[in-house]
Amino acid sequence: MKELHEGIVVRVHGGHHYVQDGERIVDCSLRGLMKKERVAGDLVVIGDRVRWEPTGEETGVITLVLPRRLVLSRKPPAARSPQEQVLVANPDLALLVFAFQKPVLSTFMLDRYLVACEAVALPVVLVINKLDLATGAEDYAASSLYQRIGYQVCYTNALTGEGLEPLRERLRGKLSILTGPSGVGKSSLLNALWPQLALRTGEISEYHAEGVHTTVVSRLLQPELGTYVADTPGLRTYELWDIDPEQLDAFFPEMRPYLGQCHFKPCTHTHEPRCAVKAAVERGEIAPVRYESYRKMFG
Repeated sequence: MKELHEGIVVRVHGGHHYVQDGERIVDCSLRGLMKKERVAGDLVVIGDRVRWEPTGEETGVITLVLPRRLVLSRKPPAARSPQEQVLVANPDLALLVFAFQKPVLSTFMLDRYLVACEAVALPVVLVINKLDLATGAEDYAASSLYQRIGYQVCYTNALTGEGLEPLRERLRGKLSILTGPSGVGKSSLLNALWPQLALRTGEISEYHAEGVHTTVVSRLLQPELGTYVADTPGLRTYELWDIDPEQLDAFFPEMRPYLGQCHFKPCTHTHEPRCAVKAAVERGEIAPVRYESYRKMFG
């Protein structure tokens, strides 16, 4: 019987599963029986801890995927039937990267990300990049809203290095997923944090004012010993996976103090009279823009 090794999946592409085991990276296939046992969702993704056995000097076969602590998933926007797309397995932290301008910060898209992270109890750091494009106090209005809710917000400038050191310290020793819309400067941010990565970067499309994809395949980078960052392709949409509308209010932290106080139980907080959440919105205790996000997601 061949000796089994254990490692972490750092890249999946075209049927190849690249497993890091110590200082080496091995190109692994899947054991035939695993393919037969395939269930809905992604069988092996970046961040997975796996057991594998060698088949050559730099090749092997994955025989077992160890249990996942949690996953961050979405529903593919073009999917014809419901299915789960796992972005990363076993993350410790989600780094949600947006920009002051080019592209402008979409609170609705950000709220979708936040709900997905809240649903699996994944800690979040909100990064607002391109600090040089901030022209006044109004540019900070959206991000300061999320600070008041309780989310950690970092302001960065990948060009000048401003705000990078606290962020680097926050990432050390963790497996973090770096995600956000195209064009916000995710690859530039990683290059500024760890220049040795030398990742390819792109420019904003002038026609659409959206970013061009510079990361086309998800991969797990290791810029420092014990530190992993999952670099994922930019997303123009984020469809929530496996979240019941009836549970949605629990994933808005500012709504939690009012849950159970509505006259009608259960309450959707959309049309019912004497709703504690709607009353909190009217009093200014819940931001209207966040409440609108909730209504849109509720459907």
